[in-house]
Amino acid sequence: MRLVHVGLGGWGRDWERTVLPRVPEVDRVAVVEPDRAVLSAFQRTAGLPDAACATTLAQALRQVEADGVLVTAPVGAHVPLALEALEAGLHVLVEKPFAPTAAEASTAVTRAEQLGLVLQVSQNYRFYPGPRATRDLLRGGDLGELSGVAVDFRKWSNDAPATTPHYRFPQPLLVDMAIHHVDLLRFVTGREVERVHAVTSSPSWSRFAEPAVASVLLELTGGLVASYRGSWLSRGRPTPWAGEWSITGERGELLLASRHGGEEPPVDDSLVLRGADGDEAALPLELPRLWGRAAGLQQFARAAAGGPPPEVTGRDNLASLAAVEATVRSSQTGQVEDVVVPG
Repeated sequence: MRLVHVGLGGWGRDWERTVLPRVPEVDRVAVVEPDRAVLSAFQRTAGLPDAACATTLAQALRQVEADGVLVTAPVGAHVPLALEALEAGLHVLVEKPFAPTAAEASTAVTRAEQLGLVLQVSQNYRFYPGPRATRDLLRGGDLGELSGVAVDFRKWSNDAPATTPHYRFPQPLLVDMAIHHVDLLRFVTGREVERVHAVTSSPSWSRFAEPAVASVLLELTGGLVASYRGSWLSRGRPTPWAGEWSITGERGELLLASRHGGEEPPVDDSLVLRGADGDEAALPLELPRLWGRAAGLQQFARAAAGGPPPEVTGRDNLASLAAVEATVRSSQTGQVEDVVVPG
């Protein structure tokens, strides 16, 4: 796949360093960055010719031949860029969160389906050994009928300069972080979130402009209830990025911890089965050749080349985005809110 990469902020540059070089099915043929100083600095560092650099997607597509577009620009630009790429006949892989609202995201989903093009969202936490083994065990019925799920996410992120962009994100926990955990909840259980009740808090010393601590109850199809506690302001023992999970059923409990670090091999994912007799056993996990964002990018390239559709299509991701939207509404209204997935 000949890929144009749009967005060279900190996360976009991380894609360039740690993800794109690992996927042999992809050839990044151009980069796009509207900030000319950032673009020039990256061009010098990467040794790119002028023809491989542009300040707009339209300019890049005049300069190179491409098959797909990777969007790592700020979230407000995701759908406009996706639509521009789709109208040019290109497949699209967009970073999470997909869009500011599920309704806006659905416009890109509908257009991709009309044009027969791949539109995928990078929900990279699905592509780690622990969550994938958990999904397989639950699908196989190893725990019997489930009785509950509890997810904890704890990080301390309050020491950076007050001008740090993360502190100005809207709903920095629910929108920017919990989208990972809600999407994983759907992935491992195979169930959809139907209703939510969320409460957020913001201590006076928080550097975040909006609440960075939340507790959420999520009701899934079949009556299963999950609890989620998340915080960017926790002095407690930090969890892995994918959180610490307890999944209980009639035959035992699964304890999952995943994504301890960045893009290094995920050898520290763990999955422990506690049986009905109380005995605990660590389950073996298979280390994949590619994981995280790289595994998702490989799926994207193979789907665009005519292979199976990716796991996280834009259509599928609307349900995760709508569930997060409902948590935000609930935190504002104080009421239980239904999850409304755009048609």
